[in-house]
Amino acid sequence: MAVDLDQVRAIVERVAASQGLEVVELELRGGGKSRMLRIFIDKPDGVTHEDCANLSREIGTILDVEDAIPGGSYTLEVSSPGLDRKLFKAADFERFQGSRVKLTTREPVNGNRHFEGRLDHFESGRLTLDLAEARRNFRPRNAGEAPAPHKLEIDLTNVEKANLVPEI
Repeated sequence: MAVDLDQVRAIVERVAASQGLEVVELELRGGGKSRMLRIFIDKPDGVTHEDCANLSREIGTILDVEDAIPGGSYTLEVSSPGLDRKLFKAADFERFQGSRVKLTTREPVNGNRHFEGRLDHFESGRLTLDLAEARRNFRPRNAGEAPAPHKLEIDLTNVEKANLVPEI
């Protein structure tokens, strides 16, 4: 019997919300006895080891009682998304305005698909990426070539993958 990931996600999000946690990502990998359910959680002031352990205990019990993962055998892993967390939803881009991000677009923007810069602004499904730091060392290949713009607007629907860039 196949796993209903929507049912699993609903259970995980309900329990996480009751503990003041946000579910960043949920993935089920592998098959048979080597299945792994990974849950990445976050909260505004950061996730503790205790947050992960408490959620893991509660989620594991509920998933087993409700037989949400048929076949019984799986490994449950609950952790923080890390310093280089993925950005998925509009709320992620709103929350992390001012942070450095690395992203890949589905369709090229100004001839490129890969960008790194500061997430300057996010509104109405469009993000503005400030590329000034990355462009400081830009030297045109040809004398007549214009420098790339310092700010770039990208539709969220065109973002294929985005991650925070840790600043230490």
